[in-house]
Amino acid sequence: MWTTAVFSTYVLASAAQGTYNPYPWSNSWQPYPWESSKTGNPITSSTGSMVGSSLSTSYIGSTTSPTGTASVSTASTGSATTGPSSRGTGRATTSPSSTSTGTSGGGNSTAASPYSVKTPPLTTDWTYEVGTDPWPEYPRPQLQRTQWQSLNGIWTYQNASSLDAVNSPPVGKNLANEVLVPSCLESGLSGIQTTYNIYSWFATSFTVPSNWTGSSVLLNFGAIDYEATVFVNGLNATFHRGGYFAFTVDVTSYLDSGANELLVFVHDPTDEDPYVIPIGKQTLHPSHIFYTPCSGIWQSVWIESAPSDYITELDISAGMDGTVNATITSSSSNSSAASISIIDRSSKSTVATHSGTAGSPFTFQVSSPKLWSPSSPSLYDITITVGSDTVYSYTGFRTISKGVVNGIERPLLNGEFLFLFGTLDQGFWPDGIYVPPNREAMVYDLQTLKNLGFNMLRKHIKVENALYYQACDEMGLMVIQDMPALRPLQTETLSNCTVETILPDATQQAEFQRQLELLVTQQRVFPSIITWIIYNEGWGQLTNYYPEFRLTDIVRQLDPTRLVDATTGWYDHGAGDFSDNHHYANPQCGSPFYSIQSSPYDPTRIGIQGEFGGIGKNVSIEHLWNVQEAINTINQTYEIDLTIEAWNYRGHRLLGEILDQVKLYACSGGVWTQTTDVEGEVNGLLTYDRRILRPYVGQWQADLQALYDAGVARSNALAPALKFS
Repeated sequence: MWTTAVFSTYVLASAAQGTYNPYPWSNSWQPYPWESSKTGNPITSSTGSMVGSSLSTSYIGSTTSPTGTASVSTASTGSATTGPSSRGTGRATTSPSSTSTGTSGGGNSTAASPYSVKTPPLTTDWTYEVGTDPWPEYPRPQLQRTQWQSLNGIWTYQNASSLDAVNSPPVGKNLANEVLVPSCLESGLSGIQTTYNIYSWFATSFTVPSNWTGSSVLLNFGAIDYEATVFVNGLNATFHRGGYFAFTVDVTSYLDSGANELLVFVHDPTDEDPYVIPIGKQTLHPSHIFYTPCSGIWQSVWIESAPSDYITELDISAGMDGTVNATITSSSSNSSAASISIIDRSSKSTVATHSGTAGSPFTFQVSSPKLWSPSSPSLYDITITVGSDTVYSYTGFRTISKGVVNGIERPLLNGEFLFLFGTLDQGFWPDGIYVPPNREAMVYDLQTLKNLGFNMLRKHIKVENALYYQACDEMGLMVIQDMPALRPLQTETLSNCTVETILPDATQQAEFQRQLELLVTQQRVFPSIITWIIYNEGWGQLTNYYPEFRLTDIVRQLDPTRLVDATTGWYDHGAGDFSDNHHYANPQCGSPFYSIQSSPYDPTRIGIQGEFGGIGKNVSIEHLWNVQEAINTINQTYEIDLTIEAWNYRGHRLLGEILDQVKLYACSGGVWTQTTDVEGEVNGLLTYDRRILRPYVGQWQADLQALYDAGVARSNALAPALKFS
């Protein structure tokens, strides 16, 4: 989403609609009203350390590596829906949290500042339900073990002054503050709620259950933003780079028989010059469509027991014809005996088994499987065994492809054209930033979309935790998954008044590719994901050559079972499977008209409206992100309607326009902006606090069903003559 042009059909509402509090922060700029001073130091160091596609263990901007050893972590038509009374839990089936062994949460440590939720600029109904045992569900539903222990809970934290701090871990020392893990340091839920969290230390302790004796102990992190060095009992156990991706380290050799100290050093430069890293919408200077960053350990942490030769990865896909393709990777030997069983989730009966060798692809058949689709999201459970290690997973039988239907290139689900319609889903929360308060809150957004009639969402330049994708799998919500973007195209005016475009250098481009590969390899196990997006509106996209062609080939090689949208919105040079247009004032989907910076529709590819809508309706202060800088940018929203009736009328008209393009042209899908308000944007179906639902539900359900019906009609009838020249 971008704001180079603002198209407004209706009179802009005042940003002060409703009753606002005084503006006590207007005399001097501060990113947030609750802090009196910045913490940490802005980064001034320079180059990245990525070479090719292999990960260096040096920090970006650092000339030294961390030392190996320490010297001393969702109504009825006619009115908008308000209030939590309309909210159902919408729970999908949960992972087996009851199989956890030992106590949940990090070990307690004396800290100068005890944990409590810091009041955020806006709360949700779940803000104060988090407690000190957050996210107790097993975090990785596609590779589950029965013996595990959550390390989520209260850790300790303090900021550090520079990268050099990693060379002197505070072993055995009490850190300054208690912090909730998982959380973003910038959030109220963290208990910290500060900005400029460039360098940070996290600490906890844990004891390995006595019945794990003789087993390998695996330490798992769902995601840490951005670079992390992990110390166990003072020893450097691992280094990881990439704020959206999981990693695991075997810590068996670092453990003591009693309490074990876990320290994590985090470096998160976000968009501080000169860093160009995958950050999505995060920025150190929030303004309108760019938001508060997330630093630190923002997804679950857990340990688990495994044998010495354990399963490290499961890559599985299941097609509509019943073909199962699977590769099981083992830690120590890819010649170990392996077996896989497929179990019908509804009947609990085993429908297929296959034996082979770890490291070698499996291919076998399931007879007449129940297919996965939005209307019938059938799933099958899986049991995988390698040697003495057994893990549990699941899959859905479905085939994503493309093909010509009545003269038009279409996306196909299980061999049939299904019109794709979803929202731009950014995954921000006023109390947790990147982290939903709990699973119920997370699923509430998804259930709202499902109830309104959406069959898809576009996960916009963010990667969620695995339980999010599990919920989409179980609810039947298709996902178009973005790669988290580099910073948008930057320009610099030089002394001779020429303008230079600042683009990623070779090192930064290589790191973007490495993390794109991580995205695909880690998330391809989820059947709800149907398409990968590489670039959004040219952000970080090189222009002196077109890297999207090569990156599309790489993605297809890693995952031939899905489609690729190489360049959503702008700077389309013909790569990928989609001809994707962004235009907010009115859709231009698969049609013979377009606006700069989008490109003409390419009839050899699938026509889709990658973003449109974005109409706003302001609300009173109790439902707004109460930060002056955000309030000041509300009128940058593409269009703000004065009444909820006008907002729904405009929505109906825009959906009617895209309906015409389905009937008359080659439109195969669309993405409505957006699921919720975010900070200074007031154009969500839901307000940022999730307490007001703007759509007239009956109207929107009917409008969306009309889109799906038109898609079916176009599939069953000869297309009219189309001319795109």
